[in-house]
Amino acid sequence: MVVLKEKRIIGSIETVDLPELGLYNIYAKIDTGAETSVLHCEDFEVFEKDGHRYIRCYIAGHPEDDNAEVVQLTFPIHRERVVRSSFGQAETRHIFLTKIKLFNTLFTIKLSVRDRSSMSYPMLLGRNFISGKFLVDVSKKHLAKNIS
Repeated sequence: MVVLKEKRIIGSIETVDLPELGLYNIYAKIDTGAETSVLHCEDFEVFEKDGHRYIRCYIAGHPEDDNAEVVQLTFPIHRERVVRSSFGQAETRHIFLTKIKLFNTLFTIKLSVRDRSSMSYPMLLGRNFISGKFLVDVSKKHLAKNIS
């Protein structure tokens, strides 16, 4: 876990990289009301192999581009949890671990996937990731990429 001497300020929208997924310059909405971080995927399937559970995700190479090539990624499931939407509907989320890059620093992130095609941003950063690392200034955007 990366420990920062002081918390960096992030805006309401940030541009992030997910290098282990081969995804770069992804727009992420910062949502302090959401507990879990989530990435848009076209579809996913959960399967078991050699006694371990995995998630296979189908993700557009660049989620903001409707014509982007869809890539298949497979990760071991770190854990599963039931998440309630803002509408009160419960669903099981499959959490996996990967790396996220902000401010030229790599952090480990617990990430789930779901279809966010009806949402404005393909990724949402929840408070499990934000807490202890960042303060949010909702009047700003894209602070994590604008560093020298």
